[in-house]
Amino acid sequence: MDERVVTVAAVETVGPGTVAIDVETPEGFEALPGQFVLVRATVEGEELSRYYTLSSPDVDGTFELTVGVDPDGDISPWLADLDAGAELTIEGPFGNVKYDDGGDVVVAAGGPGIGPAVAIAERAVEHGHEAVVLYQDDGPAHTDRLDALEAAGATVHVFDDDADPDLADAVGEYGDDGEVYVFGFADFCGAVTDALESAGLDADAAQVESFG
Repeated sequence: MDERVVTVAAVETVGPGTVAIDVETPEGFEALPGQFVLVRATVEGEELSRYYTLSSPDVDGTFELTVGVDPDGDISPWLADLDAGAELTIEGPFGNVKYDDGGDVVVAAGGPGIGPAVAIAERAVEHGHEAVVLYQDDGPAHTDRLDALEAAGATVHVFDDDADPDLADAVGEYGDDGEVYVFGFADFCGAVTDALESAGLDADAAQVESFG
């Protein structure tokens, strides 16, 4: 993929230790929710790069990246401190896990997986489909968007980090209500696919994006 230099439109805090970065969409850039880009930056003389999944339902005019900020990290604090007008270098989009308006969705999100989860759910609802969001995090982000999804008729459940049995029960309850998407770290993704299997559902049909 070709590199593109893009302009930051805004940076907003959207939860504990979490920011959303709005980026002006460059000419010719097309992506679907669930896909990700590579962000390159020079921080204190060091060339760094990280992958971030889109957290906006479309790329019309701007698109959004949700970033969990690690105070001891190298690139995320730098990204969180950006101002409107700053420039970033990106590559992409990448990824085969994406939502293309095909129907009802069930999206399971752990931690930073909430970015693509709300994007997919919003796009599904906008196109007249049903959406379920199952989100596990002790410090939830994007709560305003989750509230708006509920108000629009989506089903939203938020679980604490120690509520694994409740999450598993919800996966079993809703896992056959639409195409299943799973975003999060490896342990979370494994827990969700195990819950699908335990419920007699086809875990192999789920679209899973593990963040490592």
